[in-house]
Amino acid sequence: MTSPGRTRGWLHPAILAATGLSMASGFASFGVTAALGDVATAFGQPDPEGSIAVMAGLPGTTVGLGLAVIRLASLAALPLAGLADRAGRRRVILWCCAVGLAMTVCTAASPSFWWFVALFALARPLLSATNALAAVIAAEETRSVDRSKAIALVTAGYAFGAGLTAMVRLVIPEAYGFRGLFAMVAVPLLLVPLLGRSLRESSQFTELQVTAPPTRPRLGGIHRDLRGRLGLLCVLHLGYGFVTGPVTTNLFLYGESILGMSSEAMAAIFVAAAPTGLLGLVVGRWAADRFGRRISAGIAMSATAAAGIVTYGGAPLGLAVGYVAGIVAGAAYAPAAGALDAELFPTSQRGTAAGWITASNIVGAVLGLVAFGLLVDAYEAFPPAAVTIAVPVILLAALYTRVPETRGMELHESAPELPAG
Repeated sequence: MTSPGRTRGWLHPAILAATGLSMASGFASFGVTAALGDVATAFGQPDPEGSIAVMAGLPGTTVGLGLAVIRLASLAALPLAGLADRAGRRRVILWCCAVGLAMTVCTAASPSFWWFVALFALARPLLSATNALAAVIAAEETRSVDRSKAIALVTAGYAFGAGLTAMVRLVIPEAYGFRGLFAMVAVPLLLVPLLGRSLRESSQFTELQVTAPPTRPRLGGIHRDLRGRLGLLCVLHLGYGFVTGPVTTNLFLYGESILGMSSEAMAAIFVAAAPTGLLGLVVGRWAADRFGRRISAGIAMSATAAAGIVTYGGAPLGLAVGYVAGIVAGAAYAPAAGALDAELFPTSQRGTAAGWITASNIVGAVLGLVAFGLLVDAYEAFPPAAVTIAVPVILLAALYTRVPETRGMELHESAPELPAG
């Protein structure tokens, strides 16, 4: 059994630095969602009098496949996150964040839609690994009573970065389009070295390096005794990604190109959602510590899927209400699920487990994006497509009752180191 290691408060500079990196990741990652309508218009031929499939400039299937390629590329986050179990959390997260942001800046020069897809596909796994490792750092730096708070803070950082993307898009002159938005990613890129000064390697990892014998590297290798719980969590996160992938990614495309909402109206919805997102984090953190990680994550997952149905119900008011409700539910899900994901795996394999969980979420998002695009084209409408992808996820959330509960346990108690195997 490993020692508890040094733990810090959830507002320690190291956790704030990890939050800053997660914020930068969110700012870059959400650019695809915020600028999707601009991208489709720039590389397609909008036809307001045509079918839903071409009103936005590109067919729904083309957009869905392009977004699926970007999400699928994020599977490379698995080996990147696993590398942190050997090279250290600090080194890997800083390199992933810096290179991912740099590649995102390059998308501003895309000459076509598929060039845009290819360039962003190179950046996405690095950004996904950054966010996954930020949560690992937050978990390892804190004790049980502060862990859900720290993970909530990292989640809030990512959400703030994503929301900031929408605000920057509103400020940038319309003539700059998506190119100006992605060029702005150079700003957080310049801040990465500054954040790196406050980031220190976790004592959990450094102590493990001293006490644990070296083992042969294996891509995504996980101890046989942990594969069952990892598989269950992967299924749950796949389902969560299946609904959140298309629901969040198509939001601007649906609101502006299909419902005819202005960019100012969409930005206003994001501004209104910000305080409710914080409320969701607070409620999710409180519920995770009061009632347990499992039940809190399961209820929040179901609520997130249900909110997706409302969001794509066919009316601007429904989009606003559904999106805000989804933000609250998704924010409540993050502290409970994030704490559970970290507390169920030992330090030697926590990064690898985070990579698998991230990969599962990505696979779910890819499947959801492709399915949603095909369903929109088939139904010639968004509402039935949203219902079709959301209902199975609402039912799937019940599987959280099969996951071990870890509330009130320190990392060395909930997931002690296991003999090689």
